[in-house]
Amino acid sequence: MNPFTVLGLPTDPHLTDEQVRAAWRTIAAATHPDRPGGGNPARYAAAVTAYTQLRTPWGRSEAYADLTAGQPYIPAPAASLPVAPGASIARALRLVPARIRHGRHWRLLLRALTAAVLSLLVLHAIPAQPSGPAVVTWFALTARGDLAPPPGR
Repeated sequence: MNPFTVLGLPTDPHLTDEQVRAAWRTIAAATHPDRPGGGNPARYAAAVTAYTQLRTPWGRSEAYADLTAGQPYIPAPAASLPVAPGASIARALRLVPARIRHGRHWRLLLRALTAAVLSLLVLHAIPAQPSGPAVVTWFALTARGDLAPPPGR
């Protein structure tokens, strides 16, 4: 299910909050179960799910990353999805390019440059001590915040 299509929006992570909210209100007003005649509960429930995913810029980025990575959009908790042993690591590695593209890629680049400069400075200041492992560990632990969230979060 494509949440952008459910709300009648173009598949674009750069939509504004107001555009998403307006699309949601239009569908909610037309399909709400309290409307005369019962509305359309199934379409209303689908619209609620789509709006929940797209109401924030981060959620739009996540949904778009899922769609562009070729992954089916499944709004379910990750714990309920069947996962083969080792498949989660392979899937996570496949999603890294999409997570970088739709995350804060400029901040990630700045963080990588900072790690490289720090490594060189420490190596120059203390030649006998390798700084690489410490700085690479710092980069790996902090860069995660600059990536788009993985599907299911």
